[in-house]
Amino acid sequence: MPDLNAPHPAVPPAPPPASPRPWPQRVPVLIAGGGPVGLTLAALLARQGLAALVVEADDGYCAGSRAICMARRSLEVLGWVGADRPTVETGLPWVGGRSYYRDAQVLHFRMPSEPGERFAPMVNIQQYYLEAFAHDAALRGAAPADVRFGARLQALRQHAGGVVAEIQAGDRVVEVDAQWLVACDGGRSTVREQLGLRMEGTQYEGRYVIVDIVQKTRRDVERLAWFDPPSNPGSTILMHRQPDNVWRIDYQIRDDEDPDEAVRPEHVLPRVQSHLDMIGETEPWRPLWISMYNAKCLTLQEYRHGRVLFAGDAAHLVPIFGVRGLNSGLDDAGNLAWKLAWVLRGEAADSLLDSYSAERLHATRQNLAYGAKSTEFMAPPDFAFRLMREATLRLALTEPAVRSLINPRQSAPIAYAGSALNGPSDFGADCPGAAPGAPAPEMRVAGPDGIGHLTQCFGQRFTLLWFRAADGPALPEPLAALAHAQPHALQVHAVVTGGAAGASALADVDGQALERYGARPGTLYLIRPDGYVMARWREPSWDAVRAALAPLLQTGAPHAS
Repeated sequence: MPDLNAPHPAVPPAPPPASPRPWPQRVPVLIAGGGPVGLTLAALLARQGLAALVVEADDGYCAGSRAICMARRSLEVLGWVGADRPTVETGLPWVGGRSYYRDAQVLHFRMPSEPGERFAPMVNIQQYYLEAFAHDAALRGAAPADVRFGARLQALRQHAGGVVAEIQAGDRVVEVDAQWLVACDGGRSTVREQLGLRMEGTQYEGRYVIVDIVQKTRRDVERLAWFDPPSNPGSTILMHRQPDNVWRIDYQIRDDEDPDEAVRPEHVLPRVQSHLDMIGETEPWRPLWISMYNAKCLTLQEYRHGRVLFAGDAAHLVPIFGVRGLNSGLDDAGNLAWKLAWVLRGEAADSLLDSYSAERLHATRQNLAYGAKSTEFMAPPDFAFRLMREATLRLALTEPAVRSLINPRQSAPIAYAGSALNGPSDFGADCPGAAPGAPAPEMRVAGPDGIGHLTQCFGQRFTLLWFRAADGPALPEPLAALAHAQPHALQVHAVVTGGAAGASALADVDGQALERYGARPGTLYLIRPDGYVMARWREPSWDAVRAALAPLLQTGAPHAS
């Protein structure tokens, strides 16, 4: 029998501490949980000049592939700290997938993709790689994070100025006083338990066995799904290729099967072999990791509780179907990091963090709605759903119009409709895809410092985008003065259409500014550090621009360099 605990040679080991370090007594941010969300948050704060302390109960990176599908938006977030390049270089990009009913194809879908795009719609990569890349980025920031493995937060108490955490580190307990505590400690969050909080929602009964195997293949990288396959009648099977010749295989077990018995190798390996035989994968293979999963649609009702904030699985549990779990967690980190930085530097009131809770709770509710629909199709909760799915799959064999019902609705960024941060727009109903609260659309640009895509400009500061013609006037003086006054918090980019941009502006390479931004000469956009549109003007009033920025450009405590 193979040793399922033997590490795969490709799993990156966590770097050992350079030397025994004393524990800090006080920190600005303590992050409980050193998974991909906690480490990415630490890296984003490090780039903002804030050194977080991260405590992770495990001794290193996770075992098994776990979350594997990284959406384009997640790659943008990782790009803000330089972790996108190793992710893309290591991972396997894909744009679509196929679904089969028994052995007949009933769906071939493709996600939006275009030539010259910065990132593919999805990249498959094992979670332990993401943890390693985010960890490395957290150590390379302007204020490197302090990451401690083998250290578990076990108790906490809040006070007016922060949170005192008791941390079990080896054979000793240390106390750390943090101005803010962020719980990124997963679905069994100790922080959530300490505060007596419970998630609300739905937990589904259907269970999936998750298996990583090593096997060489020449198949394209795409999402593969089988409903009631001849290899495993009555089951649903998902397959994804991963780096290092690893297949990720998920299959549903029957309701009457014992979950403890279902994950025993002697029960798993024959099912995997049967399916590999059916699809013609004949290369030798061996298992790496076996686990069990069941879908949950659960969330806290608030992600801020005093000086404690929740992110990732500690805040919400989203079904794997549509890959919204880790992707939504990385979006939590992207939303929270700049707001924490602004509050800690005294540039905004701590009420700004209430917008984190409101915006990300809104996103979670949408993700849960999509996830519930996908779960009810992938793992029908009762006879009526099973009957409806069977009818849909049978019709899809001959009726193309039905096939969209099988689409897994892959993860996509969610607009913050109604956010308290959304500012003015004088566009009327024009260009809703770039309205306040929407993620700023991507554009190919040509600019200084190797900028080839507009989203490369986001991630750290507010951005003012000034659209002008190639022969139009230079940057208006009030606009230049705004950026000059607070360069650590605000940047200005001129976007030029209809010609070369020159040395300091961005050229609209494909003429996309009008279509995607509704832009004409003189249009001004205000983009948040996390790449969301905050306000926009076709005819900007500089008093209105300054008023939109005023609550977020206060001059309190000195900013971090």
